[in-house]
Amino acid sequence: MKLQGFKIGKYEIAKPIVQGGMGVGISWDKLAGTVSKEGGLGVVSAVGTGVYKNRMYLDKDEMRGDKRPYEAANFYSAKALKEIMKNTRAICGDAPVAVNILYAQSEYDRVVADACEAGADIIITGAGLPLTMPEAAKDYPEVALVPIVSTAKALRILCRRWKKTHNRLPDAVVVEGPLSGGHQGFKYDECFVAENQLEAILPPVVEEAKAWGDIPVIAAGGVWDKNDIEKMLSLGASAVQMGTRFIGTVECDASDVMKQMIIDAKEEDIKLFKSPVGYPARGVKSELHRRIEEGTAPKVACISNCVAPCQRGVEAKQVGYCIADRLSDAYDGIKESGLFFTGANGYKLNEIITVKELMDKLMNGEES
Repeated sequence: MKLQGFKIGKYEIAKPIVQGGMGVGISWDKLAGTVSKEGGLGVVSAVGTGVYKNRMYLDKDEMRGDKRPYEAANFYSAKALKEIMKNTRAICGDAPVAVNILYAQSEYDRVVADACEAGADIIITGAGLPLTMPEAAKDYPEVALVPIVSTAKALRILCRRWKKTHNRLPDAVVVEGPLSGGHQGFKYDECFVAENQLEAILPPVVEEAKAWGDIPVIAAGGVWDKNDIEKMLSLGASAVQMGTRFIGTVECDASDVMKQMIIDAKEEDIKLFKSPVGYPARGVKSELHRRIEEGTAPKVACISNCVAPCQRGVEAKQVGYCIADRLSDAYDGIKESGLFFTGANGYKLNEIITVKELMDKLMNGEES
């Protein structure tokens, strides 16, 4: 099958591959810019921009403790996001670029505006059903809006709300199955049920999208190679979203420690964990999790106020770790206390190649 491009709103994507937005610091300027340059849709993560380039965009009074960004205004740094987008554009020029912003994060509306002002063409939002997304982006009608859902029912509810409140529909929708890295759209037990797997939930979402017009559907969660892409397209998707596979690239902004953690991981090392965000999250079982079990993990102290469901550290204390601090440690390459997210297929990663080489494999097959 020859893979074709697709459109999100007015933006043409030459190849049907969307790079997943991965934070903290996994998909920033180098990765997103290069993916867009190579014809896919590069996606900048808006999570934790305050730690970009070792906190150089924060003043001393905007940090506390061990150089942790103080409050959401600094964890989600507008200055750093603007710089990341400027550097992304230096790589990809006028090619479309998206920004991924979690619905569960603190100051969601403000960060949407920051991303739009920084030059995002497309906003992608998951980690909760983004019913108020059009309101957050109301001053930027040229920016395409792409929610992430896990069921056709969720898309129906969202379209009804958007149509009623803003006379607007999604420019595309991502449907994400429970094999993805990071936070899931299902409860723990639901992640293992056959009817919730991507190949089962994709066709009903495609049908629901058709009922609202020409809304492209992007399939995500466990997509690994060209065969998987072809399977998703045959089920009605217009494109796929892939995250973990891009961690194994030279241009990925993640630390070398994180890349090696994924390469070294065996299938049995990749687990679903409890998260302060309120959704199960998938990653590599690491030293952090062993220390949580032993009661020797770093003390939880809410400094960044990163996600609303955590209730300023209440949920973090329940699960045993602060997600902002531990993802920041992964970005800094601190193996002992870092949190390393990956999709269920992360154990298949066994080499570091360029984005150009990876895109060629995805478009033409692994033997290319």
